[in-house]
Amino acid sequence: MGGGYLRHERTCEGSGPKLVGVLARLFITIPWSPVALQLGALHVRWYGISYAVAFLVGGWVAVGHVMRRGIAEDLANRIVFYCIVVGLIGARLYFVVQSNVLWYLQHPQHILAAWEGGMAFFGAIFGAVATLIVVAWRRHLNFWDLLDAAVLFAAVGQPIGRIGNFMNGEILGPPSDLPWAVAYTNPQTMAPQLGTPYQPANVYEGLAALCILGALLLLRRRGVASGMLGIVYMVLYPVSQLIVFYWRTDSETPAIFLGLKQAQLTSIAVLVLAVPVLVVVWMRTRHSEPSPPITEPAPAG
Repeated sequence: MGGGYLRHERTCEGSGPKLVGVLARLFITIPWSPVALQLGALHVRWYGISYAVAFLVGGWVAVGHVMRRGIAEDLANRIVFYCIVVGLIGARLYFVVQSNVLWYLQHPQHILAAWEGGMAFFGAIFGAVATLIVVAWRRHLNFWDLLDAAVLFAAVGQPIGRIGNFMNGEILGPPSDLPWAVAYTNPQTMAPQLGTPYQPANVYEGLAALCILGALLLLRRRGVASGMLGIVYMVLYPVSQLIVFYWRTDSETPAIFLGLKQAQLTSIAVLVLAVPVLVVVWMRTRHSEPSPPITEPAPAG
């Protein structure tokens, strides 16, 4: 926990001279470098480490889920790999589209340069869902089982990935005097201004993801019908983005229509599609036999 001071000046009416008070302000100081390890010119960043761990843990959960439904481990691992590759490309391209697509068209060498920063998770969702549709069709697999596994992958991986955002000093809210505001002091971070406390929107994102994960694990434990996890996620995640993006003030997320940001507009579009599907799936499965409840995660090997 760090401390700072905010000078507050005010003029008492009719008193002439200004009365200057000093108000102590508490906030959290983040001094750490976003670079975890440096080997010569090679910089290993916490961001990359968190992504790698998220892929490993999320993949382990997803593979275990579909193996319980009769899909071979080798095929399950390949599906996860396909979704990761296409999802990363989709996340980068969607970021390019929602940021400054004209600039990127003029500088095409930067379009896929994800290491420069900039990924939009909705793009990953769209890419992964498209991949699952193709795989389910070609392999004659149950698409809903694959979708359930994919959202478990996402819900497990997102909180881990947000650790990388936190260490990078990105996805921040406005300057704040809240006691949990964070001030970055390392010049290698992406914080807009060193030493200035900001609302930690990256932490809000992580907490929202944990809440979604908890809801999905509860439903999974209860043995809901195939596809219910996927549809519930497609409702809960957009709702979380509608809320969390209220605090996100990073330059890549400007308001573009009715005070709403691109992710919020996308969230509304996804909800328009997902909510009716959720209602239909729920109505059709109310009296059907549920899937066997799952009491503990299965290992991938």
